[in-house]
Amino acid sequence: MKKIPKKIIFIGSDHRGFNLKSTIIKFLEAKGYKVYDKGTYSKDSCDYPKIAYETARAVSRNKNSVGILICKTGIGNAIVANKVKGVRAALCYNIKAARLSREHNDANVLVLGSDFINKKVLKPLITIWMTTAFQGGRHARRVKQISRIENLR
Repeated sequence: MKKIPKKIIFIGSDHRGFNLKSTIIKFLEAKGYKVYDKGTYSKDSCDYPKIAYETARAVSRNKNSVGILICKTGIGNAIVANKVKGVRAALCYNIKAARLSREHNDANVLVLGSDFINKKVLKPLITIWMTTAFQGGRHARRVKQISRIENLR
């Protein structure tokens, strides 16, 4: 398995992603990472927008960081995270999407749907996402266009 490059990792979930978040934290900590848990801290029902926002904001404020967000489908978290300037959140249900989100979009937040992610590919998916480099080139031009659109707000 590839070695995950050292980065600051922020992670957040709602109650539906809590168990998966716990698994991911254990996996990353076993690799020697300090993971900053932005909540939720139990299986008690909660609203995802605040947690998704706080996690995405932490990524936007810390240059060498990435984020991981988990909720039932991942859709709500992706919507919230992409409202934060500087965040490129990618909802990924498989390894290919995870790899391409990094190579083509320089995604800095991985969003997972706990009801849709295959648990057998979870660790390889995270490893691929975190170790895949942005390809630049024509993709850099497109990411710059996204930043310009973001600045129109």
